[in-house]
Amino acid sequence: MVEKTVKIKNVTGLDIVPAGKFCATAMEFRSSITFAYEGGSANAKSILSVLGSTIACGDEITLHCEGPDEEEALAAMVEAVESGLGE
Repeated sequence: MVEKTVKIKNVTGLDIVPAGKFCATAMEFRSSITFAYEGGSANAKSILSVLGSTIACGDEITLHCEGPDEEEALAAMVEAVESGLGE
């Protein structure tokens, strides 16, 4: 398992459009991808789980990837978050 903490940079946090980009990126990989945040954890491949986390701009999440392509998955997820998730 690999993990990394990142800060959400886009203005709307993990609202519907950025959450869609976040989930789409996670779905590209076979590894299990979850994230922990203050108050819980969520499945990065589930749009309902991501939206339910109510992550806002400036919040920190810790991405956890486990599986055959975990290194690539973590790098892609970090890049997606750091690039603003399409905003």
